[in-house]
Amino acid sequence: MSTAALKQVATGKVEEKKNPVDRVAALLASTSMQAQIKAALPRHMTPERLARIVTTEIRKTPKLAECTPVSFFGAVIQCAQLGLEPGNALGHAYILPYDKSVKTDTGWKKVPEAQLIIGYRGMIDLARRSGQIISIDARAVYEGDKFECRLGLDPHIEHEPDWTNANRADAAKLQFVYAVAKLKDGGIQFDVMSRAEIDGIRARSKAASNGPWVTDYSAMALKTVVRRLFKFLPVSIEIQMAVGLDERAEAGLSQDNGAIIDGQFTTVGDDADGIDQSTGEITDQRAQQAENTLPAYDDLLAQIQKANDVELAALALDSGRDLPKDQFVKLEQAFQDRKEVLLGA
Repeated sequence: MSTAALKQVATGKVEEKKNPVDRVAALLASTSMQAQIKAALPRHMTPERLARIVTTEIRKTPKLAECTPVSFFGAVIQCAQLGLEPGNALGHAYILPYDKSVKTDTGWKKVPEAQLIIGYRGMIDLARRSGQIISIDARAVYEGDKFECRLGLDPHIEHEPDWTNANRADAAKLQFVYAVAKLKDGGIQFDVMSRAEIDGIRARSKAASNGPWVTDYSAMALKTVVRRLFKFLPVSIEIQMAVGLDERAEAGLSQDNGAIIDGQFTTVGDDADGIDQSTGEITDQRAQQAENTLPAYDDLLAQIQKANDVELAALALDSGRDLPKDQFVKLEQAFQDRKEVLLGA
């Protein structure tokens, strides 16, 4: 019997069952979770502020409270480590729910899992903190703008926006996006992506038809070009981590957020309210069950076979390392076959 149930027996009082949102909010405010967040946070943020922001986010998106606790709180701590605030206020990062296929005793089923999505403003903020980049900016080019890009030995980019053009309010009229970085040593690096390239990236995203690709196309396009520019810049470990997390989310792969939590998990009965009252630790049985499940072999195989670049195929292969050996060997073979096709194209 859980601590909460024993308390009810001893006092003769039956406490009102917390709904999922209130339960997650209570755990965010617990001493143990605050300690873990504090250990990960940079100096410019406080655990209390991050907890308040995240609590606001789960009240705006109640499905987050249905996600496996380890994935949700792992995403919160990932935010803390990167020093990014989740939510629309700054546009640094977003914690969003996605359905993940997990294996149970009765077969495969969908379980909500939280994933951390880095916004383009968050990536730019990380770049500015690296110490190697003086400034970085990303812009969109719309129909009616004057835009010229020249590559080769003397690369050059020129953009003259038409600020009065109504097309600037229409994502469908976006033609190009570009990002420009000024380096500490005086160098300048830029990258440009066409609408066709952006839509190609979107088509490979698991969330191509929902979420920010639908509601915030321009912002996602800007993030895509910033993320690609990072591959040519002297970036920090923080940026590499952020790009890795974001690419896994785009490909529909698990971010393994639970691995970052230094926590104690206790299996309890159905009468538990999700919090061990004596320690403040996660006590949701579903969290432990979900953490012990494996990724779907069929899903990973399909991702490898449909991957449009080697990096995405490799990410899918890496997510299957905990599968039975015979299944992982098949994934490796599928990866090699797909790699030969992609490199030979």
